[in-house]
Amino acid sequence: MSIYTFGLEPLSCHAWNKDRTQIAISPNSNVVHIYQKSGKEWNKIHELTEHSGRITGVDWAPETNRIVTCASDRNAYVWTLKDGVWKPTLVLVRINRAATCVKWSPMENKFALGSGAKLISVCYFEKENDWWLSKHIKKGICSTVLSLDWHPNNVLLAAGSADLHCRVFSAYIKDIEEKPGPTPWGSKMPFGEVLFEHKECGGWVHSVSFSPSGDTLAWVSHNSSISVADGPRGKQVTHLTTDNLPLMSVIYVTENDIVAAGHDCCPYQFSYIGPEALGFVKKLDVPKQSSKGSMSAMQHFRNLDKKATTEEDHNEMETLHQNSITQLCIVEGPKTNVEKYSSVGLDGAMVVWTFKV
Repeated sequence: MSIYTFGLEPLSCHAWNKDRTQIAISPNSNVVHIYQKSGKEWNKIHELTEHSGRITGVDWAPETNRIVTCASDRNAYVWTLKDGVWKPTLVLVRINRAATCVKWSPMENKFALGSGAKLISVCYFEKENDWWLSKHIKKGICSTVLSLDWHPNNVLLAAGSADLHCRVFSAYIKDIEEKPGPTPWGSKMPFGEVLFEHKECGGWVHSVSFSPSGDTLAWVSHNSSISVADGPRGKQVTHLTTDNLPLMSVIYVTENDIVAAGHDCCPYQFSYIGPEALGFVKKLDVPKQSSKGSMSAMQHFRNLDKKATTEEDHNEMETLHQNSITQLCIVEGPKTNVEKYSSVGLDGAMVVWTFKV
């Protein structure tokens, strides 16, 4: 594992390019910074500065090399690299509240955007008019959409929201794609159709993630629980309430292994084998060795001068992150066998973790 610090500002979201040599990060402001890796250092090479509100989501499409950003200014932009400069294209998302999250579909021909307007905008490119249009999914959503994830078939879309619900919608747009085949979640898929809805999530649904096959769906809620819905087994839901602080982000690292992290500042591993078989595996952080050695005379007088005490300061946490983790991302390996994943947190740090089964 390796830790990098990008200043003192909290990191609200991040995304990697295809070969993982560049990373897009938002330091809790209206700007996205793009860093390039050279050796062990990260050097800032671009700034995306079109937004006027705090950026809430960023995603980088690996094949088309397009970045999508959304912010509390109710706008979304698709950025393309032309002659070494990132050029923005405004998306007609048609929302009257802040955007909260954004995610490219697996085929990168559309993206989904969640917002505080109680709807999801599914945006696609219309060649005739040369612009990005959106269609709205509103069915049943009663509050802010907090998290999104696409099914591998490029049609189904999972959404977690602040109305304590987790849902799976159809985001099939007949203008740009062929009719999808049946899935364990359902066979009839007109746009906006609700294929799964779980009401008793116990808290805001902070993050959702489909498994690599798309057969199961995991989500984490603000009541410190993690849940998995099993599509092939009648969409049966298994809950596990943890003793930890609430988890904020969840990803699958194999078909049966899940990694989640949040306010406890470190990632945890869970495994799901089948209905009622969701379990905690282990904490994935290595505790720091606390240096409780003898205090030097200089440190003794420095503490006396700074804090009017001779006691050593033990406020530092034992985890690598010193504040809540906001987001997890896959760095290396396919979703079926992730080798490395990254986390960003409110402490301004980004950590790349190695996953071993």
